[in-house]
Amino acid sequence: MNFVVLCSGRGSNLAALLDAHEAGRLGGAEPVAVVCDGHHAGALNVARERGVYATFVPRTAYHANREGFERRLLEVLAPFRVDLVVLAGFLRILGPTFLSAFPQRVINVHPALLPAFPGQGVWADEIRYGVRLSGATVHFVDEGVDTGPIIVQGAVPVLEGDGPDELAGRIRAVEHLILPQAVRWLAEGRLEVSGREVRLAGQGPAGRPGALIWPPLDHEGGKVLKFS
Repeated sequence: MNFVVLCSGRGSNLAALLDAHEAGRLGGAEPVAVVCDGHHAGALNVARERGVYATFVPRTAYHANREGFERRLLEVLAPFRVDLVVLAGFLRILGPTFLSAFPQRVINVHPALLPAFPGQGVWADEIRYGVRLSGATVHFVDEGVDTGPIIVQGAVPVLEGDGPDELAGRIRAVEHLILPQAVRWLAEGRLEVSGREVRLAGQGPAGRPGALIWPPLDHEGGKVLKFS
């Protein structure tokens, strides 16, 4: 399965994907290209240092012309026989021009527990709102803003005194775990989508599911509750 990664920033999730690929943990998924929406994105250097083709389509050249931007993206991706598109910190909303070319083959990692806190700037919003748990979500991309079917999520506590940077760093560590896993499941053909429900086929995850409760309950002593 050939996949491309679209990025706008420094490329930490891209690096996590490439680390997983080098370690043989992507189930046959092959990174064939990285495309950024500006030439200053650090992800370009991450890709080139790993020997992955990298280029950019400058968003400033298209301004409000989303269709033109998406058509150019498709032109850039055409030679690579793309099976999957991974959005890893890509700060543009993709519309029908692009998504129709890859039906249910575009995924995104978002730094919140969707459907709460879609869009950008979520860490400051979560702190301001007073939530006790945050996390990350990998989901299929549809034409809404972070509204597609959810593949996998991971939760982290919001700690007293957290600023946006501290919370973002904790969430980013979870992103680096769940995004490669989602790519592997897709490469192995293990995800089944029915409406909004995404099922994991085949052998299920090892261990038992649990609940992260924060702050910890007095009588539980901070333990994570397990379920059979």
